[in-house]
Amino acid sequence: MLDSETVETVSSAPDNSAKNNLAARIGWTILTLATLYICYFSHLGAIGFVGPDEPRYAWIARDMVETGDWVTPRLYGKPWFEKPPLFYWGAALCFKLFGVSEAAARLPSAISALLATLALAWLALRLYGPETARWLLLLLPTTVGMIGFSHAAATDMPFSAMLTIAMVCAAVVLGLTRNENSPIIPQTPWLALILFGVFLGLAVLAKGPAGIILVGGAVFLWALFTKRWRDAFRLYHPAALASFFATALPWYVLCARRNPDFFRIFIIEHNFKRYLTPEFQHIQPFWYYLPILLIALFPWVGMSISAVSDVFRKKLGMQLDVSSIYLLTWILLPLIFFSISKSKLPGYILPAILPFALLTATSLAKALCEPKVPMPSGYAVLALTPVLAVAAASGTIYLERSSFLPSKFALALAIIALVSGTACLVFALSRRKVLLLVSGVICVVAFVEAADMWALPAVDTLVSPRRVAQTVREYPQSAGTIATFRLKRGWQYGSNFYLRRELQEWNGDLDQPVLTLVSPDGLRDLRARKIPFTILDRTSLDAMLVEIGRDGKKANNQEH
Repeated sequence: MLDSETVETVSSAPDNSAKNNLAARIGWTILTLATLYICYFSHLGAIGFVGPDEPRYAWIARDMVETGDWVTPRLYGKPWFEKPPLFYWGAALCFKLFGVSEAAARLPSAISALLATLALAWLALRLYGPETARWLLLLLPTTVGMIGFSHAAATDMPFSAMLTIAMVCAAVVLGLTRNENSPIIPQTPWLALILFGVFLGLAVLAKGPAGIILVGGAVFLWALFTKRWRDAFRLYHPAALASFFATALPWYVLCARRNPDFFRIFIIEHNFKRYLTPEFQHIQPFWYYLPILLIALFPWVGMSISAVSDVFRKKLGMQLDVSSIYLLTWILLPLIFFSISKSKLPGYILPAILPFALLTATSLAKALCEPKVPMPSGYAVLALTPVLAVAAASGTIYLERSSFLPSKFALALAIIALVSGTACLVFALSRRKVLLLVSGVICVVAFVEAADMWALPAVDTLVSPRRVAQTVREYPQSAGTIATFRLKRGWQYGSNFYLRRELQEWNGDLDQPVLTLVSPDGLRDLRARKIPFTILDRTSLDAMLVEIGRDGKKANNQEH
């Protein structure tokens, strides 16, 4: 007969288990929300516009708000048909709601990243269960590719996000989600058909006809390998076609009617010529996207490689299911399509990163459910986490002594290195794989937050013209003529945006002093040609403010 103490212990066990489960759910929720916010939304304006694309796209969005013309994208008052308007519309709406700023310009990319991640997590839940969805929500946002492109005022993330959501809807239409992990879905899922057309249309509004090629090509390859042609043809349902044309067609028709050159410039030059010819000078070798993909998947690239090897082992054993084939064709089509292109940029491969992360999360969740199986070789990348943190801390301390980065960032990295290194070592030795992975995620999130808070503002003047433009505005001469001399493209476009004018290249006229933004190469050229000038400000290494036509004694005494 059980005594009262034993009865009390047994009766309290379910309560303790329920409390532990509730605490675990709360912990996972907090970690997931913190990861999504920090990796996608934290400090979007910590750094000024970088490169040639961000300031150009922000200019076009600002022009839409100021002119009220939301049909024809205009750069410096002239029609600009390099990209369709989806990103411009999103940035212009954010400018209208929150004011013109770097954070507002990048907010559409951050929101797009969040929507794509949630859609992919829903697909993971339906296909593979809650564990895979949970790991996807942690692994995908902490990849280098998603962090970088979610913080960029560019078309890559909106295009990839719309494409991802369209592929998720296509998976529902194809019947992939009708399994034991999801409720029964009707044979004709009307909502999925309509949403598939809408988001494919938005992808076409984000970057053009490439969206149709990537989605259609991936589904075609899937049907080819699985012999499920009847399911694939469901995507041609009138509901999907109607929603697609209703979403994508109006802007193309309106823009073509208002601008007779639209078809030639956008379709012929910026699509066919960009893909088939090296005219735009973005020439890279055929294998270019393989290292880019590995970098974009960091720090989980080891687990991604393990996931791929696991897929091939299953294929050799003829155990590959239709869902895995769908993910593989989704990954391979962008990789193959853009590898063939004569024009290659890192952002083109972004549509392959999202399904690759789902494949990685799937493999990881299965491995964690098999305690007797050794940890996959991909876990070995976690051993690099503290090493990389220590290396980053050491490098940062050196840079801080060189007055590039603040000591706070070096201290933060040292703390992250110590804590994460100890945690990873303890959990690896005790083979507590879940806690080991969680430690790795927390380490990445902490590093991103530290970089956003201290590193990016410190290097702002090195990579962005925001501060040098602010310096220019402080000079009385800035109300008149301002010129540039041999600036890089990114600095040229960025200076144009911040100074709200299209700056012209200095023409060599010495009749009157001219306030000029000069690159280091331009400064050496001025010295070589013995042109008199005075350095007014050295805020940045890439663009110095000088006044050409003044006494050059000050400049000649300050070698760059």
